[in-house]
Amino acid sequence: MSEPFTIFPAVDLREGRVVRLKLGDPHQQTGFGDEPLAAARRWVAAGARWLHVINLDGAFDEGGAANWRALPGLSQLGAHVQFGGGVRALDDIARALEAGAQRVILGTAAVENPDLVVQAIEHFGAQHIVVAIDAREGMVRTRGWQKDSGLSAEALGQQMKALGVETVLHTDIGRDGVLSGVNAAASAQLAQKSGLRVIASGGVASLEDIRRVLEHADKGLAGVITGRALYEGRLDLAEALALAQEKAPQVGQNNEDTGVM
Repeated sequence: MSEPFTIFPAVDLREGRVVRLKLGDPHQQTGFGDEPLAAARRWVAAGARWLHVINLDGAFDEGGAANWRALPGLSQLGAHVQFGGGVRALDDIARALEAGAQRVILGTAAVENPDLVVQAIEHFGAQHIVVAIDAREGMVRTRGWQKDSGLSAEALGQQMKALGVETVLHTDIGRDGVLSGVNAAASAQLAQKSGLRVIASGGVASLEDIRRVLEHADKGLAGVITGRALYEGRLDLAEALALAQEKAPQVGQNNEDTGVM
């Protein structure tokens, strides 16, 4: 059976609060509530089967203890959780999985320490590891998107594929948090060039963006992440999920229940 196309509501956390950043800039932050569980329950009630939870403090090397404390509760709401932000070591991955996350995202660590990716797949299995490829104008950035890695998105994708990675998250930083439209074409190109399953992210503004990503589902796009559009009421999650079900009928209940995307 084909693996399902998935829409991931984003729950981005700073000091335990739900926020969205513009262009990944910690100085351009909008708050959307002090209760992560309340936000997540809203998305699960609308039908979300996955939540995309990011420890933004960790991404900026600030720890994020309150965000880690929120993870067990978020993992018990009836949806699978993919969790990232500041994950730098095998112990961090184990901690997230033990707290209930189904998958863990490696970003900066995957670029700076590819051996960690190999070890993570050996220890936990490729189905539990996702690599974040965060790019501005095609070039990968790390350390909370503040540092230029010198690698192109496609080069990093090919490297990760060779290491055993199966799924990556591709964010067009120049579109993230500003509702400018998802760069589905770039995400699809990454999928085609690397052979990876790619989750698109950054810029989702409306149902039309979901439709645009779905048009590339047969080219390796496995899903899409949406945040600000949901929180500002520009996108109805239930409507988006219904569209995905209609356009990607390969979505299977068995796959969802096992946590395999």
